[in-house]
Amino acid sequence: MHVLLAAPRGFCAGVERAIAIVKEALRANGPPVYVRHEIVHNRHVVDELSAMGAVFVDELDEVPADGIVVFSAHGVPKAVPAEARRRRLLFADATCPLVSKVHRGVEHHVAAGRTVLLIGHAGHPEVIGTMGQVAPGTVLLVETVADARVVAVPDPERVAYATQTTLSVADTAEIVAVLERRFPAIVRPRGDDICYATTNRQRAVATIAARVDSLLVVGSPNSSNSRRLVEVARDAGCERATLVGSAAEIDWAALHGCRTLGLTAGASAPEILVQEIIEALRRRYEVTVEDVHVVDENVRFRAPPVPVRQAV
Repeated sequence: MHVLLAAPRGFCAGVERAIAIVKEALRANGPPVYVRHEIVHNRHVVDELSAMGAVFVDELDEVPADGIVVFSAHGVPKAVPAEARRRRLLFADATCPLVSKVHRGVEHHVAAGRTVLLIGHAGHPEVIGTMGQVAPGTVLLVETVADARVVAVPDPERVAYATQTTLSVADTAEIVAVLERRFPAIVRPRGDDICYATTNRQRAVATIAARVDSLLVVGSPNSSNSRRLVEVARDAGCERATLVGSAAEIDWAALHGCRTLGLTAGASAPEILVQEIIEALRRRYEVTVEDVHVVDENVRFRAPPVPVRQAV
Protein backbone atom coordinates (compact mmCIF):
# COMPACT_ATOMS: atom_id res chain seq x y z
CA MET A 1 0.00 0.00 0.00
CA HIS A 2 1.21 3.49 -0.89
CA VAL A 3 0.16 6.13 1.65
CA LEU A 4 -0.14 9.79 0.68
CA LEU A 5 0.31 11.74 3.89
CA ALA A 6 -1.24 15.20 3.64
CA ALA A 7 0.62 18.18 5.05
CA PRO A 8 -0.25 20.28 6.85
CA ARG A 9 -2.43 18.16 9.11
CA GLY A 10 -3.20 17.82 12.81
CA PHE A 11 -2.88 20.40 15.56
CA CYS A 12 -3.23 24.07 14.68
CA ALA A 13 -1.81 26.95 16.72
CA GLY A 14 -5.10 27.59 18.52
CA VAL A 15 -5.38 23.97 19.64
CA GLU A 16 -1.74 23.89 20.80
CA ARG A 17 -2.32 27.09 22.78
CA ALA A 18 -5.49 25.80 24.44
CA ILE A 19 -3.89 22.52 25.52
CA ALA A 20 -0.84 24.42 26.82
CA ILE A 21 -3.11 26.63 28.95
CA VAL A 22 -4.70 23.61 30.65
CA LYS A 23 -1.34 21.95 31.24
CA GLU A 24 0.15 25.15 32.66
CA ALA A 25 -2.85 25.63 34.97
CA LEU A 26 -2.34 22.09 36.24
CA ARG A 27 1.39 22.65 36.69
CA ALA A 28 0.91 25.92 38.56
CA ASN A 29 -1.96 24.81 40.78
CA GLY A 30 -2.04 21.04 40.83
CA PRO A 31 -5.23 19.12 40.10
CA PRO A 32 -8.06 19.51 39.78
CA VAL A 33 -8.37 22.17 37.10
CA TYR A 34 -11.86 22.39 35.66
CA VAL A 35 -12.47 22.80 31.92
CA ARG A 36 -15.82 24.02 30.64
CA HIS A 37 -16.69 21.70 27.74
CA GLU A 38 -14.06 19.77 25.80
CA ILE A 39 -10.98 21.97 25.51
CA VAL A 40 -10.83 20.85 21.86
CA HIS A 41 -12.98 18.28 20.09
CA ASN A 42 -10.81 15.21 20.41
CA ARG A 43 -11.30 12.27 22.78
CA HIS A 44 -7.58 11.41 22.92
CA VAL A 45 -6.73 14.94 24.07
CA VAL A 46 -9.55 14.99 26.61
CA ASP A 47 -8.53 11.62 28.04
CA GLU A 48 -4.88 12.67 28.27
CA LEU A 49 -5.73 15.86 30.15
CA SER A 50 -8.20 14.00 32.38
CA ALA A 51 -5.41 11.63 33.39
CA MET A 52 -3.33 14.68 34.39
CA GLY A 53 -6.12 16.00 36.62
CA ALA A 54 -8.35 18.07 34.37
CA VAL A 55 -12.06 17.76 35.15
CA PHE A 56 -14.39 18.48 32.23
CA VAL A 57 -17.75 20.03 33.08
CA ASP A 58 -20.73 21.25 31.09
CA GLU A 59 -21.47 24.40 33.06
CA LEU A 60 -19.91 26.61 35.73
CA ASP A 61 -22.30 25.45 38.44
CA GLU A 62 -20.29 22.21 38.48
CA VAL A 63 -17.14 24.13 39.50
CA PRO A 64 -16.65 24.55 43.30
CA ALA A 65 -16.15 27.97 44.83
CA ASP A 66 -12.37 27.56 45.07
CA GLY A 67 -12.03 25.98 41.62
CA ILE A 68 -9.94 27.13 38.68
CA VAL A 69 -11.68 26.85 35.31
CA VAL A 70 -10.48 27.05 31.71
CA PHE A 71 -12.82 28.02 28.87
CA SER A 72 -12.47 25.94 25.69
CA ALA A 73 -10.80 26.96 22.44
CA HIS A 74 -14.20 27.34 20.78
CA GLY A 75 -15.06 30.47 22.77
CA VAL A 76 -17.91 31.21 25.17
CA PRO A 77 -20.79 33.69 25.38
CA LYS A 78 -20.04 36.81 27.41
CA ALA A 79 -22.41 35.57 30.09
CA VAL A 80 -19.95 32.78 31.01
CA PRO A 81 -16.96 34.91 32.16
CA ALA A 82 -19.47 37.32 33.72
CA GLU A 83 -20.85 34.47 35.82
CA ALA A 84 -17.32 33.34 36.70
CA ARG A 85 -16.51 36.85 37.95
CA ARG A 86 -19.76 36.99 39.92
CA ARG A 87 -18.80 33.75 41.66
CA ARG A 88 -15.20 35.00 42.04
CA LEU A 89 -13.84 31.95 40.25
CA LEU A 90 -10.33 32.02 38.89
CA PHE A 91 -10.45 31.37 35.16
CA ALA A 92 -8.33 31.27 32.01
CA ASP A 93 -9.80 31.87 28.59
CA ALA A 94 -8.37 29.47 25.99
CA THR A 95 -10.51 30.85 23.14
CA CYS A 96 -8.55 30.65 19.89
CA PRO A 97 -7.39 34.16 18.92
CA LEU A 98 -8.91 33.64 15.47
CA VAL A 99 -12.29 32.94 17.07
CA SER A 100 -11.83 36.04 19.25
CA LYS A 101 -11.24 38.00 16.02
CA VAL A 102 -14.67 36.89 14.79
CA HIS A 103 -16.17 37.93 18.14
CA ARG A 104 -14.72 41.42 17.87
CA GLY A 105 -15.90 41.74 14.28
CA VAL A 106 -19.45 40.82 15.24
CA GLU A 107 -19.39 43.32 18.10
CA HIS A 108 -18.11 46.02 15.74
CA HIS A 109 -20.90 45.44 13.24
CA VAL A 110 -23.64 45.37 15.86
CA ALA A 111 -22.30 48.56 17.43
CA ALA A 112 -22.52 50.14 13.97
CA GLY A 113 -26.19 49.19 13.75
CA ARG A 114 -25.80 46.26 11.37
CA THR A 115 -27.53 42.90 11.55
CA VAL A 116 -24.93 40.13 11.36
CA LEU A 117 -25.57 37.00 9.34
CA LEU A 118 -23.43 34.26 10.92
CA ILE A 119 -22.62 31.36 8.60
CA GLY A 120 -22.18 28.29 10.74
CA HIS A 121 -23.69 25.16 12.30
CA ALA A 122 -26.46 25.41 14.88
CA GLY A 123 -25.46 24.11 18.29
CA HIS A 124 -21.72 24.20 17.68
CA PRO A 125 -19.92 25.74 20.69
CA GLU A 126 -18.18 28.30 18.48
CA VAL A 127 -21.50 29.49 17.05
CA ILE A 128 -23.06 29.66 20.51
CA GLY A 129 -20.09 31.67 21.76
CA THR A 130 -20.11 34.07 18.82
CA MET A 131 -23.84 34.74 19.02
CA GLY A 132 -23.44 35.23 22.76
CA GLN A 133 -21.15 38.25 22.32
CA VAL A 134 -24.05 40.56 21.49
CA ALA A 135 -27.73 41.06 22.26
CA PRO A 136 -30.18 38.36 21.13
CA GLY A 137 -31.62 38.98 17.68
CA THR A 138 -28.69 41.01 16.37
CA VAL A 139 -27.04 37.90 14.89
CA LEU A 140 -28.98 35.56 12.60
CA LEU A 141 -27.67 32.07 11.84
CA VAL A 142 -27.36 30.98 8.21
CA GLU A 143 -26.50 27.29 7.83
CA THR A 144 -27.16 26.57 4.16
CA VAL A 145 -27.62 28.12 0.74
CA ALA A 146 -31.37 27.62 1.25
CA ASP A 147 -31.18 29.67 4.46
CA ALA A 148 -29.27 32.39 2.62
CA ARG A 149 -32.03 32.66 0.03
CA VAL A 150 -34.75 33.38 2.58
CA VAL A 151 -33.13 35.04 5.61
CA ALA A 152 -34.79 38.37 6.37
CA VAL A 153 -33.08 41.37 7.97
CA PRO A 154 -34.61 44.59 9.34
CA ASP A 155 -32.60 46.83 7.00
CA PRO A 156 -30.96 45.37 3.86
CA GLU A 157 -28.64 48.40 3.74
CA ARG A 158 -27.24 47.67 7.19
CA VAL A 159 -26.07 44.08 7.17
CA ALA A 160 -22.78 42.21 7.56
CA TYR A 161 -21.71 38.60 7.63
CA ALA A 162 -19.28 36.51 9.68
CA THR A 163 -18.45 32.81 9.61
CA GLN A 164 -17.57 29.98 11.90
CA THR A 165 -13.82 29.39 11.55
CA THR A 166 -13.99 25.68 10.69
CA LEU A 167 -16.31 25.59 7.69
CA SER A 168 -15.86 24.17 4.21
CA VAL A 169 -14.29 26.93 2.13
CA ALA A 170 -16.25 25.93 -0.99
CA ASP A 171 -19.62 25.59 0.77
CA THR A 172 -19.16 28.91 2.52
CA ALA A 173 -18.33 30.64 -0.78
CA GLU A 174 -21.66 29.45 -2.21
CA ILE A 175 -23.56 30.86 0.76
CA VAL A 176 -21.67 34.15 0.61
CA ALA A 177 -22.42 34.48 -3.11
CA VAL A 178 -26.15 34.23 -2.41
CA LEU A 179 -25.96 36.76 0.42
CA GLU A 180 -24.00 39.22 -1.70
CA ARG A 181 -26.55 38.96 -4.52
CA ARG A 182 -29.43 39.54 -2.14
CA PHE A 183 -27.74 42.25 -0.07
CA PRO A 184 -25.37 44.31 -2.28
CA ALA A 185 -24.45 46.52 0.69
CA ILE A 186 -23.40 43.60 2.90
CA VAL A 187 -20.12 44.18 4.74
CA ARG A 188 -17.49 41.44 4.53
CA PRO A 189 -15.18 40.46 7.41
CA ARG A 190 -11.79 42.11 7.68
CA GLY A 191 -9.85 39.16 6.35
CA ASP A 192 -11.28 35.68 5.99
CA ASP A 193 -13.04 34.32 9.09
CA ILE A 194 -12.33 30.70 8.09
CA CYS A 195 -9.02 30.11 9.80
CA TYR A 196 -5.71 29.43 8.06
CA ALA A 197 -5.51 25.90 9.48
CA THR A 198 -8.94 24.89 8.19
CA THR A 199 -8.13 26.31 4.75
CA ASN A 200 -4.70 24.68 4.59
CA ARG A 201 -5.92 21.25 5.65
CA GLN A 202 -8.72 21.37 3.10
CA ARG A 203 -6.25 22.37 0.36
CA ALA A 204 -3.97 19.48 1.30
CA VAL A 205 -6.82 16.96 1.20
CA ALA A 206 -8.09 18.30 -2.13
CA THR A 207 -4.57 17.91 -3.53
CA ILE A 208 -4.34 14.18 -2.79
CA ALA A 209 -8.01 13.11 -3.06
CA ALA A 210 -8.02 12.36 -6.79
CA ARG A 211 -4.85 10.26 -6.46
CA VAL A 212 -6.09 7.81 -3.83
CA ASP A 213 -8.47 4.85 -3.67
CA SER A 214 -9.52 5.59 -0.08
CA LEU A 215 -8.82 8.36 2.40
CA LEU A 216 -8.83 8.40 6.21
CA VAL A 217 -9.36 11.57 8.20
CA VAL A 218 -8.26 11.28 11.83
CA GLY A 219 -10.61 13.22 14.06
CA SER A 220 -13.59 13.05 16.40
CA PRO A 221 -17.22 12.97 15.20
CA ASN A 222 -17.94 16.28 16.97
CA SER A 223 -14.99 18.01 15.30
CA SER A 224 -16.36 20.37 12.65
CA ASN A 225 -13.06 20.85 10.83
CA SER A 226 -12.46 17.08 10.69
CA ARG A 227 -15.91 16.36 9.25
CA ARG A 228 -15.35 19.06 6.64
CA LEU A 229 -12.17 17.27 5.51
CA VAL A 230 -14.22 14.17 4.71
CA GLU A 231 -16.62 16.28 2.66
CA VAL A 232 -13.77 18.02 0.83
CA ALA A 233 -12.16 14.67 -0.04
CA ARG A 234 -15.40 13.33 -1.48
CA ASP A 235 -16.04 16.51 -3.46
CA ALA A 236 -12.46 16.36 -4.81
CA GLY A 237 -12.81 12.85 -6.18
CA CYS A 238 -12.42 10.33 -3.36
CA GLU A 239 -15.81 8.85 -2.55
CA ARG A 240 -14.29 6.41 -0.03
CA ALA A 241 -13.35 9.06 2.53
CA THR A 242 -13.94 8.12 6.16
CA LEU A 243 -13.58 9.77 9.56
CA VAL A 244 -11.81 7.62 12.18
CA GLY A 245 -10.95 8.46 15.77
CA SER A 246 -7.94 6.14 15.90
CA ALA A 247 -6.44 3.00 14.37
CA ALA A 248 -8.88 0.94 16.45
CA GLU A 249 -11.80 2.38 14.47
CA ILE A 250 -10.53 1.46 11.01
CA ASP A 251 -12.81 -0.82 9.01
CA TRP A 252 -10.12 -3.00 7.45
CA ALA A 253 -12.59 -4.79 5.21
CA ALA A 254 -13.49 -1.44 3.64
CA LEU A 255 -9.82 -1.01 2.66
CA HIS A 256 -9.80 -4.25 0.69
CA GLY A 257 -8.32 -3.57 -2.73
CA CYS A 258 -6.97 -0.18 -1.74
CA ARG A 259 -3.54 0.33 -3.29
CA THR A 260 -3.16 4.05 -2.55
CA LEU A 261 -4.46 5.49 0.71
CA GLY A 262 -4.76 9.14 1.67
CA LEU A 263 -4.21 10.06 5.31
CA THR A 264 -4.71 13.33 7.16
CA ALA A 265 -5.88 14.65 10.54
CA GLY A 266 -8.17 17.45 11.65
CA ALA A 267 -6.83 20.48 13.48
CA SER A 268 -7.71 19.02 16.90
CA ALA A 269 -6.20 15.56 16.31
CA PRO A 270 -2.67 14.82 17.61
CA GLU A 271 0.03 13.48 15.32
CA ILE A 272 0.46 10.40 17.52
CA LEU A 273 -2.87 9.07 16.20
CA VAL A 274 -1.65 9.43 12.61
CA GLN A 275 1.57 7.55 13.39
CA GLU A 276 -0.37 4.79 15.15
CA ILE A 277 -2.43 4.31 11.98
CA ILE A 278 0.70 4.08 9.87
CA GLU A 279 2.08 1.43 12.23
CA ALA A 280 -1.21 -0.48 12.06
CA LEU A 281 -0.99 -0.35 8.26
CA ARG A 282 2.59 -1.66 8.36
CA ARG A 283 1.39 -4.69 10.34
CA ARG A 284 -0.97 -5.58 7.48
CA TYR A 285 0.71 -4.29 4.33
CA GLU A 286 4.06 -3.50 2.83
CA VAL A 287 3.78 0.27 3.15
CA THR A 288 5.48 3.18 1.42
CA VAL A 289 4.74 6.70 2.65
CA GLU A 290 4.83 9.84 0.53
CA ASP A 291 4.57 13.25 2.21
CA VAL A 292 2.49 15.62 0.10
CA HIS A 293 3.41 19.05 1.39
CA VAL A 294 1.08 21.82 0.23
CA VAL A 295 1.92 24.85 2.36
CA ASP A 296 4.14 25.80 5.30
CA GLU A 297 2.58 26.83 8.59
CA ASN A 298 4.50 29.02 11.01
CA VAL A 299 1.67 30.52 13.06
CA ARG A 300 2.17 30.53 16.82
CA PHE A 301 -0.06 32.00 19.52
CA ARG A 302 1.34 32.99 22.88
CA ALA A 303 -0.56 31.57 25.83
CA PRO A 304 -1.70 34.07 28.47
CA PRO A 305 -0.64 33.77 32.12
CA VAL A 306 -2.82 31.30 33.99
CA PRO A 307 -4.41 32.14 37.35
CA VAL A 308 -2.69 30.78 40.41
CA ARG A 309 -4.63 29.73 43.49
CA GLN A 310 -3.54 31.69 46.54
CA ALA A 311 -2.14 29.64 49.41
CA VAL A 312 -4.33 29.65 52.50
